[in-house]
Amino acid sequence: MAGNSKDSKILEYKDTISQLNITLTTQTERIKSLQKTLEADRLEKENLRQQIEYLTKKLFGTSSEKRKEVDGQLNLFDEAEQEADSSWNLELPDDITVPAHKRKAKRTHAELFKNVPSCDEIISLPEEERNCPSCGTQIECIGKEFVRHEFRFIPAKGKVVNIYRETYKCPECAVSEENPDEQIFVKAPVTDALIPGSYASESVVAWVMNQKYQNGMPLKRQEQDWSQLGVALNRGTLANWVIYCAEHYFSPVYDYFHRQLRGRQYLMADETRVQVLKEPERNPETDSWMWLFRSGEDGLPPIVLYHYTETRAKYNAESFLGGFSGYLETDGYQGYNNLPGIKRCSCWSHTRRYFIDAVPKGKEYDYSIPAVQGVQFCSKLFECERYSKAKNHSADQRKEFRLTKEKA
Repeated sequence: MAGNSKDSKILEYKDTISQLNITLTTQTERIKSLQKTLEADRLEKENLRQQIEYLTKKLFGTSSEKRKEVDGQLNLFDEAEQEADSSWNLELPDDITVPAHKRKAKRTHAELFKNVPSCDEIISLPEEERNCPSCGTQIECIGKEFVRHEFRFIPAKGKVVNIYRETYKCPECAVSEENPDEQIFVKAPVTDALIPGSYASESVVAWVMNQKYQNGMPLKRQEQDWSQLGVALNRGTLANWVIYCAEHYFSPVYDYFHRQLRGRQYLMADETRVQVLKEPERNPETDSWMWLFRSGEDGLPPIVLYHYTETRAKYNAESFLGGFSGYLETDGYQGYNNLPGIKRCSCWSHTRRYFIDAVPKGKEYDYSIPAVQGVQFCSKLFECERYSKAKNHSADQRKEFRLTKEKA
């Protein structure tokens, strides 16, 4: 009996131990599951925090990608030129040393106004004052002295030009009664009007275009300016002038440069959203697209062309670049993929922007972070390009120099 009781106790203990092991295993698995859940929650929280930080930086942060240089990191070249300070001052020495870097000397008056016509103004004594204050004898001019420079502005003004042309006839060719139409008349040649039936001249339309597109002055404000000059030119008339001249005079020039652009070996392209008001059958809030295509630094005169389309579809780029065969540098937009005869290149500026966006707040100079390393690598490439440009290196020299520095 005692032995049976002992065996039953042992069996009970074994069952208890087995149950405890099962419970322990279950609890261990449960703990592991909870740990995984906590880790997933932590990662999700960190991901959401980074998203909030990224969006906050996009909305309220600085749009500049400039970063302070760290000693020994970006100061690669001792001969790099610094940007000149263009603030107002008198003539100064050639070099001015200020904390952190050396700046160029500020420009002199002669440099500021080297492209402006100059004249001399002589200030003379009135006739009644040309008497010696001591004896009353009439004094004589013996020379002149320089006093100062003055920059004067002549306000714009317009005038109406009535164009006539003269008619000539030959005095030797008499008119007979039998042939009255044999008299010879010759009229002076005259150029056609810029716009048929309009009083617009080349100078006026050029001024309107320059004010609108170069100086950013809307036609409504130009209308007010013309009114102050005593000319009632409404904005509708100004708009018609701009459109007519663009279609009849600029379009052939644009087409010519378009053909020249497609003959280059290396191009760059980008596109951005625009909204167009009063476009037929389109909502003003609908996004349209303005494309920019330009030539690269190939030693030839640069060509920059804008191209408007209603959509961002791939066929727009394919249509504009039709006939081009070479290298095309763009951002990451997939619409440039697989264009016939084109080898696509990525833009390092856009690549660098993604690295900058990935840098955690306050970690801009932590070089153990891959995103910071990416920014550093791109910045080093840009320093190489700026240095080569300052030295007027050829394309092969720039490539060789960059390859020696990018892995340093």
